[in-house]
Amino acid sequence: MITIKNETIAQVPSLHVVKESERLQPEVPTIFFFHGFTSAKEHNLHVAYLLAEKGFRVILPDALYHGERSEAESKVERDLAFWEIILTSIHELGFMKKELEESGTIKGDRIGVIGTSMGAITMFGALTQYPWIKTAVSFMGTAYYEAFAHGLIKTAENRGLMIEQKMKEEVLRKIKPFDLSTQLDKLEGRPLFIWHGKDDQVVPYTLSEKLYDELLANYEDTPDKLQLLAEEKIGHKVSRRAVLRSVDWFNQHLQTKVSS
Repeated sequence: MITIKNETIAQVPSLHVVKESERLQPEVPTIFFFHGFTSAKEHNLHVAYLLAEKGFRVILPDALYHGERSEAESKVERDLAFWEIILTSIHELGFMKKELEESGTIKGDRIGVIGTSMGAITMFGALTQYPWIKTAVSFMGTAYYEAFAHGLIKTAENRGLMIEQKMKEEVLRKIKPFDLSTQLDKLEGRPLFIWHGKDDQVVPYTLSEKLYDELLANYEDTPDKLQLLAEEKIGHKVSRRAVLRSVDWFNQHLQTKVSS
C-alpha cells in the first residue's frame, strides 16, 4: 500500500509518499520533487505514486507562494518573485534533507531530485550546491539561468511591465552562483536525464539541447549517465512517456546501494 502523508519538513509544507511497509526504513532511496510555476505539490502525485511503487521515498514540497504557502499577491507580484521562489527552494532543500536525516527518516547517500519547469530550473541550481544529489531529472527546465532571466525580462517588458535596471542587475547578481551552465564541472559526472517537448513555448527546447551538447564531452566514458529525450509536437506539458522514462531512470541510477 502506498501512503501519502502531509508533513511540515523544515517549515515547508510537503507530501511524503512511500510504501507503508517501507515508511520506517531510512535506507529507502529518497527523491525530492519540485513542482512548476503556479502549480503545487499535489499536482505531481501521479509521478510520485509510480516512483513509490518502485521502492522510492518521494518528498514533494510546496514552493514559496504556492500551494499551502500561497499569499494574496497579484499575478504580477508572483511573476516578479520567480527567481526568489527558485532560490528559496534551493536553500530549503538543504534544510529539509538535514531535518529528515536528524529525525531518522532518511539515511544514506541514495538521494535524487526531479523537477517540472520551474521545479527543474530549481533542480539545476541545486546541483551547483549539493554534491550529495546522486542523480537528477529535468522535465522541460533549463540550466541557463542568466539567458532565461533575460528572456523573462524581455517578455515582461513586451507586456508593458516596467522593470527598473537596478532590479534587473540585482536579480542577475543573485542567480549567478546557481547558474549551472557556467560551472558544468560541478555535475562531476552525476547521472542526468533531460526531457523536453520540442514545441515548448514557455521554456525553449533549444536550451535543453544546448546543455546536452555541452555536456557530451564530460560523459564520453559514461554515456549511460547522460540522456536527452526530445519529443516532437509536444508543448509545455509532461508526457506519459517522459514520466515512465523518469521512473526507469531513477530505478537504474538510484536503487543500487553505493558501497561505503
